[in-house]
Amino acid sequence: MATAAQAGTDTQYVYRFGGGVSDGGRGDKNLLGGKGSNLAEMASIDLPVPPGFTISTAMCARYYDEGERFPDSLEAEVANGIAHIEQVTGKTFGDAADPLLVSVRSGARVSMPGMMDTVLNLGLNDATVEGLAAASGDERFAWDSYRRFIQMYSDVVLELDHGAFEEALEIAKEDRGFTLDTELAAADWKELVAEYKRLVEAEWGKPFPQDVHDQLWGAVGAVFGSWQSERAKVYRRLNDIPGDWGTAVNVQAMVFGNMGDTSATGVAFTRDPSKGDRAYYGEFLINAQGEDVVAGIRTPQYLTKAAREEAGAKPASMEEAMPEVYRELAAVFDTLETHYRDMQDIEFTVERGKLWMLQTRSGKRTAKAALKIAVEMANEGLITRQEAIARVEPQALDQLLHPTLDPNAPRDVLTKGLPASPGAASGATVFDADTAERWAADGKAVILVRTETSPEDIHGMHAAKGILTARGGMTSHAAVVARGMGRPCVSGAGTLSIDARAKIARVAGREVREGDILTIDGATGEVMVGEVATIQPELAGDFGTLMEWADEVRRLKVRANAETPLDCRTARDFGAEGVGLCRTEHMFFDAARITAVRQMILAEDEAGRRAALEKLLPEQRADFTAIFEVMAGLPVTVRLLDPPLHEFLPHEENEFAEVAAAAGVAVDQLKRRAAELHEFNPMLGHRGCRLGVTYPEIYEMQARAIFEAAIDVAEKSGEAPIPEVMIPLVATKRELDLMKAVVDAAAKDVFAERGRTVEYLVGTMIELPRAALKAGEIAETGEFFSFGTNDLTQTTLGVSRDDAARFLGAYVEKGIYAKDPFVSLDVDGVGELVKLAAERGRATRSGIKLGICGEHGGDPASIHFCESVGLDYVSASPYRVPIARLAAAQAALKANG
Repeated sequence: MATAAQAGTDTQYVYRFGGGVSDGGRGDKNLLGGKGSNLAEMASIDLPVPPGFTISTAMCARYYDEGERFPDSLEAEVANGIAHIEQVTGKTFGDAADPLLVSVRSGARVSMPGMMDTVLNLGLNDATVEGLAAASGDERFAWDSYRRFIQMYSDVVLELDHGAFEEALEIAKEDRGFTLDTELAAADWKELVAEYKRLVEAEWGKPFPQDVHDQLWGAVGAVFGSWQSERAKVYRRLNDIPGDWGTAVNVQAMVFGNMGDTSATGVAFTRDPSKGDRAYYGEFLINAQGEDVVAGIRTPQYLTKAAREEAGAKPASMEEAMPEVYRELAAVFDTLETHYRDMQDIEFTVERGKLWMLQTRSGKRTAKAALKIAVEMANEGLITRQEAIARVEPQALDQLLHPTLDPNAPRDVLTKGLPASPGAASGATVFDADTAERWAADGKAVILVRTETSPEDIHGMHAAKGILTARGGMTSHAAVVARGMGRPCVSGAGTLSIDARAKIARVAGREVREGDILTIDGATGEVMVGEVATIQPELAGDFGTLMEWADEVRRLKVRANAETPLDCRTARDFGAEGVGLCRTEHMFFDAARITAVRQMILAEDEAGRRAALEKLLPEQRADFTAIFEVMAGLPVTVRLLDPPLHEFLPHEENEFAEVAAAAGVAVDQLKRRAAELHEFNPMLGHRGCRLGVTYPEIYEMQARAIFEAAIDVAEKSGEAPIPEVMIPLVATKRELDLMKAVVDAAAKDVFAERGRTVEYLVGTMIELPRAALKAGEIAETGEFFSFGTNDLTQTTLGVSRDDAARFLGAYVEKGIYAKDPFVSLDVDGVGELVKLAAERGRATRSGIKLGICGEHGGDPASIHFCESVGLDYVSASPYRVPIARLAAAQAALKANG
């Protein structure tokens, strides 16, 4: 059997599948997209796949390169593809007697649920609809299919307002006293088709296209065009999907789930994508097409009897309603999971008792499910432990590391829906995506409440803390996207009546208005009024197992950025192997000691400063003692005072009198000193080691506090911490020489006074380009380097992280930076300086310890870079320590091939 690689030439853009032919396969995902390669693969292992063909992603790139035009050569290739489908099905495209109908669907390399366009039932017109009615023996089905096609084609291809068509359908049902689409008869659908055609002509200015080939090319162009839709761009940006990948287009013979009670359509997972349980999980609808399930228009029925009984639902499950087809489907599930060695997300249709497979892909899953599935598949022998480590997305662990609802907390349950994506969230109710995004940008937690979500809501879903829908099942758009994003979601809360225009939801005589606080529990489906108390997560079971496996293979150590005992305890519980950054300035801001800090700043001479610092010494020692007690036996990197002194002085007029009185100085003196310390660009001003050079007594006090605390803890616990004293903002070796002398002198004095020593290091933070360039020289003095990539990014790019949000989004959108450089390290620029500094530092001091302590220390892509340049550790915020542990393991596996 030919593969795409064998069959492909420079000009081949169309690849066939089905009917004993597979021009591609699972290895051709980049060329054929995920859907196309998997359809070809399923066909090659003799699963029931309707025949079709895929237009490759290479054509998508060419389509955009050539001004959204198709090359002439594509016409013949598509004609051959249609001929292939005709030959397998025995039907002819456009035949008035027994027409071939096709679906036209997108298929990118990676799954982008609901982001791009689909057209079903293509090939219907005023003539072929009569042929379909005659050939199928079901006039109602034929006219229902035709109205669906006009509605979908008008929305996707002609870009007409789909609300007008929905309104016409609702009016048609209301006029006849019906509530369900399935109650409409053939004559009703005929009338609605006529109304739809009138709407098209009124809005488009031309009759609905009757030529089936024109329909096909319009749909293919629309699918390629949807790659650049706003919602697709947002999704790509949120999921780091390159814009130049493009999408494939899959044209496939239609099979019909809406041909009566022996037909159905459904979406299923081979394991539970929320919890990870080894049980078939899914939903189906009798007498429906696939869009009815995933669009959330009708609330579907359960796949298995057990799931139906657990939910207390009445409509029969597929296992009960269609037992023979269900058994066949279950066998396909097992075949696909074994073949792909991963949990599969499957779309299927049953046409008059015959099962057809329309799609398979690795299913999106919650972090909890990902862990359980990976560990269980490794224990089952389906995958290796290394593969299990690689299967879990590190960022997804964030879902597990935050609080859940306290089961004992009082809760005012408003309603209950389906538990579509686990986790709990509280926030202000909003009824549209734009408001969700706007309020979230202002720092508000929001819950997005919709009748059902659509792909256009993607930006609001991302901004929201949780999502609640009145319609749709657990495989609806809202549920799938929420699980992929790690957002809690409750779907199908059918008792909710939502008036989005009035911004109000009603249920059982109660009202929820925009801004009212709601809490949702995506694990139980409960929706509660007000905020419900939370509890900390327990990280054991599958999480603990996978972390153990990860720790066995990773090379990079993982530390935490922590400056309070609580931070340190949290970090240690999450597996941190030390503190990579303990900032000391926050200790100075403490209300109990800010007066002494200000007295030090206001002192006219060194003696005055030392007097104030003497008051701060016991406070600073107590800070370090509390941290060292938690981290006993582990390294703790303490950064000496970094911010400029003016930050500790008042800025508002009304504060000066109060501060002057507390500090025992005149208001005029305080204002004069504040004016002296004022800086136009404090980020590049009198801060970091520049403070230590000017006022060495500050660093002397801090060093003394560190060593006294370390000895106290060593004597008390028998286990000494390992202080690593870090001098910030060094640009020259001479600065570090001066500051190391201060630290060493303090250590010598304390050790002599206490009659005991502790191991310690003195090093520097590399956060200036000059320091990176002169790292070889600086390493003569510095015993370790910690790359402060927050400031190193600012000073290298000349971009303020506090102001960059105004324009960085546009920079990423236009491809100037692949990602926000403050979120993921700019490898080509800042990374080059890190690499160079590491090389030059090691050339001088072969055993120099190298780490990274900026926010990038918790970013998986940045951690892969740290592995590639051989750093010794990364340091991340406490809640990102597990993410860093897993990312470090994946980086080690990748580095070792």
